[in-house]
Amino acid sequence: MRHIPVLLNETVSALALEPDSTVIDATLGGGGHAREILKLLGPKGTYVGIDADPTAIEGVELEANGTRVILVNENFRHIKTIVAEHQLQPNAILADLGWRTDQFEESGKGFSFHNDEPLLMTFGDPSKHLFTADDVVNEWGEESLKDIIRGYGEERFAGRIAKAIVQAREQGRIKTAHALAEIIAAAVPVFGRPSKIHPATRTFQAIRIAVNDELGALKEFLEEGFQALAPGGRFAIISFHSLEDRMVKRFWNEQIAADLAIRLHKKPIIADESERAENPRSRSAKLRIIEKI
Repeated sequence: MRHIPVLLNETVSALALEPDSTVIDATLGGGGHAREILKLLGPKGTYVGIDADPTAIEGVELEANGTRVILVNENFRHIKTIVAEHQLQPNAILADLGWRTDQFEESGKGFSFHNDEPLLMTFGDPSKHLFTADDVVNEWGEESLKDIIRGYGEERFAGRIAKAIVQAREQGRIKTAHALAEIIAAAVPVFGRPSKIHPATRTFQAIRIAVNDELGALKEFLEEGFQALAPGGRFAIISFHSLEDRMVKRFWNEQIAADLAIRLHKKPIIADESERAENPRSRSAKLRIIEKI
């Protein structure tokens, strides 16, 4: 299934690139932003694509046109190390916090509740993670489950869902994403089900965030990325859910209040009506940009 980048033109335009710019694309994904960025860079420019998923690095095809291209299979939380290793001072940093369609539908890791896949939900190699979704679902206590489902998923029925998971695993280990989704769906009352999303959506989001320490990684990335950014450089983030967006907004405001950055847009940029019609996932996307002083 083809992945469609969200807010593509708005994001690349906002980076204000020159032919000799050094750009860090911290979420390479399917290469949608990369291809547009490379059109603007010349032989003296540098493009750095980072992705925690090795399949993104292995599968992307880019036309460099003489531009220096560096691809790194790593979590973007390690941007400080990547910058030091390659001796970079980026003029622009971009991160699209959304997911590639194939990561959900073809990962084999249980990200999608529609597929009968093992419960992993890890970015990259599961052996490099402290725990997987299988551990969370089958080993964590009911209170811990409730806390992450409510905190990371913002799920109003977190208590019911946590209790249902604990009761279900007493009958046998919960092994697949589909099995977990059915347990969650049965726990959510009909009157409380969102009309447009599966009742397991928020719980799957919460477990995935916990497994990959997504908010911790984002915090490190924002701090280290801003520090690495060249004066006058721009930092752009596309977020898709409120937890991430609040974190980005708070960090942006802190830099502005400290006279370290300026705000380029009073409000976040969102997709226009035509993009929302063509790509429904763009409806929740918010683009925030700051420029380092």
